[in-house]
Amino acid sequence: MPEFTPAEVQNLKAQYEKAGQGHVFTYFDSLGESEQKAFFEQLQKVDPARVQKLRDLALNPPKEEGQAVVEPLPDSANASIIDSKPEDIERWYNLGLELIGKGEVAVVLLAGGQGTRLGSKAPKGCFDIKLPSHKSLFQIQAERILKIQKLAAERAADPSKAIIPWFIMTSGPTRGPTEKFFKKEKLDELSDEENANRAKGQPYFGLDPKNVTIFEQGVLPCITNDGKFMLASKGKLAVAPDGNGGLYKALQDEGVLDKMRPNIKHIHAYCVDNCLAKVADPVFIGFAAEKKVQIATKVVRKRDAKESVGLIIQKNGKPDVVEYSEIDDATRQATDPKQPGLLKFRAANIVNHYYSFEYLDSMGDSVNSLPPHVARKKIPFFDIEKGEVVEPKSPNGIKLEQFVFDNFKWLNLNEFACFEVKREEEFSPLKNADPAQNADGTFEKQPEDSPTTSRRHIKEQGRRWVEAVGATVKNGDVDGGLEVSPLTSYGGEGLEGFKGQTIDKLTI
Repeated sequence: MPEFTPAEVQNLKAQYEKAGQGHVFTYFDSLGESEQKAFFEQLQKVDPARVQKLRDLALNPPKEEGQAVVEPLPDSANASIIDSKPEDIERWYNLGLELIGKGEVAVVLLAGGQGTRLGSKAPKGCFDIKLPSHKSLFQIQAERILKIQKLAAERAADPSKAIIPWFIMTSGPTRGPTEKFFKKEKLDELSDEENANRAKGQPYFGLDPKNVTIFEQGVLPCITNDGKFMLASKGKLAVAPDGNGGLYKALQDEGVLDKMRPNIKHIHAYCVDNCLAKVADPVFIGFAAEKKVQIATKVVRKRDAKESVGLIIQKNGKPDVVEYSEIDDATRQATDPKQPGLLKFRAANIVNHYYSFEYLDSMGDSVNSLPPHVARKKIPFFDIEKGEVVEPKSPNGIKLEQFVFDNFKWLNLNEFACFEVKREEEFSPLKNADPAQNADGTFEKQPEDSPTTSRRHIKEQGRRWVEAVGATVKNGDVDGGLEVSPLTSYGGEGLEGFKGQTIDKLTI
């Protein structure tokens, strides 16, 4: 990055003026030197011409020719853990473990969000869903990595190679707190009780710090309705994270691909808010690697026609995602002629993906071509004419964001695969706070995608696992479940020792 010198400031100013954004320098000369330097460094990270192109693309998207033809993906691009033969699942599992054992698998975690809607200012991964163990989402996922590394090492020719590097994509506001949380340092954003729980654990949750990389997604300027970049103050752009589709550019800009390049061939990416995510799932990795696809995605069966979720489909012969609002009611209600009783379009997107390293490494400048989406928002801004910050009462500008699945359509069907998994085993997103409670402790309405549902789903899964091997659970748990530590079992394996036992503990 260029040094902060008068000449480089002029060069930068010329770039912004050429893009019609020279107004951001209005108060530059009135700032102190340290403020100028900080503003210069922020402006350096933004390519004004690129942002202008993204805005134009968002507001004037290319029109599709003719009527879009929407169909489910062909059978050749589909598999389901529900319908697959046991021998196929076992073969994928063994191949996935073999690839992990060779050190060829990495995990990317999308962890840019804060727990604002949950009543927390901390990164969402720090959230305690109130399991008996009080493990955070980060700890649950770290321990799944530890366990699957151990299972792979037991079979590997060289156990020392069974390492899964973990790359955690944060946002500007969550990077610092995430780094502190991993190091086991106190967070101002957490309560004393939450900090005390974290203090009992290990730095990096027992993972080797050199195998954990925390990096930051990019930002895009907030833009007025007439196309001007907004200022947050005299010496700061108003910016917003560039969406989960910013992953691809961040992998390049933050040096993640360079770190992966020597050994990694397969990448599993998922979202931090899914407490049931099977991190580095060997079945999924083995399935995708066997098919030699560039991208694969996990889906769950849509609950019913009215569930408002994006769907994985083929559109005009290409893999794609269609949002709930983009399809008509007849399409939503249509049933599968091959499987009566099931919806024709049922592959619900859960943002859980496989990538070949070859694909990510070949994206090049196409990371700048992901179609941006417009969100019209009330954005506080520094009014240049008034010389003061204004808090708008109605939407006054736009934020641009990119979606991580918007490159699916760039692939041919033989380069893409869809893998259906059981919702109760693999998908429980944490999106909302629990509803208000009545005097008797019951909820005023049914919790949905909340700490309570996440906690229950983990404990219900644990109970299913031990009952499957012939154990009985009588532990007085308020939810009637059992917390099985990921260090005890990754996916229900290794619990045969509990056969015939009555388990009276809340967690094993």
